[in-house]
Amino acid sequence: MGKPTPENVAEQAARLGRSITAEQARLLSLYLDALLKWNKAMNLVAHGDWTRVLSDLVADSWHLADFLAELPVAAEPSTLDLGAGAGLPGIPLRVFWERGEYRMVEIREKRVAFMRYALSRLRLARTSALGCRVEELPEELFPVDLILSRAFRPWPEVLAFALPRLQANGLCIILANAPMPDDMAEAPGWRSVGSREYETGGKSRYFWAFTPESASR
Repeated sequence: MGKPTPENVAEQAARLGRSITAEQARLLSLYLDALLKWNKAMNLVAHGDWTRVLSDLVADSWHLADFLAELPVAAEPSTLDLGAGAGLPGIPLRVFWERGEYRMVEIREKRVAFMRYALSRLRLARTSALGCRVEELPEELFPVDLILSRAFRPWPEVLAFALPRLQANGLCIILANAPMPDDMAEAPGWRSVGSREYETGGKSRYFWAFTPESASR
């Protein structure tokens, strides 16, 4: 479909069943353009076709924005996105979900450099990329309201990391390729507050939402 111009991005999103605003199309266009240019020099994503990136990766972000809108998230949450890679789902998510302070954490320097470049172009409010191991995050960042993880570590490890670092009523969201397990034995101290199945790129994907067992809700 040619280059990822705002018009082309809006048209392709509509084909995927998503109506987006002119501003959202402009921001996604900037991100996709930057991603494909940097992808020629480093392996950020598997696809070189922006329409595939939109349908297989960026679409996760608008589905996630819808899911977050249904959850009892703090009004202005402090969010950590663990293992953010090339800014997926984080950067497109911030196009659709602008609440609070959003920090993407990634240890690989080149990916951090890309995210910071993309953020400098999009100028997304209260959104940043931190280049460090999650264990090296400054203590003053905690506790946070929301932790997101996509293919970062096995989900029980993510929950074990998150539990002492969340607000009492905080949430941890896992982006997964399988339904939430029925047995929560691998996640002591947690309870489910919802999940969602959706289809993107011709495959089913899932969001799992957890809150500490001690949470008041």
